[in-house]
Amino acid sequence: MQPAAAPNTRDLEREIADLMVQALNLNVAAADIDPAAPLYREGLGLDSIDILEIALVVSRRYGVDIKADSENNHQIFGSLTALAEFIAARRTK
Repeated sequence: MQPAAAPNTRDLEREIADLMVQALNLNVAAADIDPAAPLYREGLGLDSIDILEIALVVSRRYGVDIKADSENNHQIFGSLTALAEFIAARRTK
């Protein structure tokens, strides 16, 4: 069992989920996205183009730069929780 996310991380998760649903026109409600499920392929079912779009939206919204060739992208986009924690630690906006 994973420890519960800090309240500000949960709020950020919800905000990012809303951004993802809007940016990608997903056919799922933001509230229905499991924060622990993988974003890429088997979990939410996103592909590499979707991930690039999320990186762009995150950069614009939070001032966080995610390089397309970063070795850490699998970890960063491992789940909504992982993405929120990455953004929380690096956001400038």
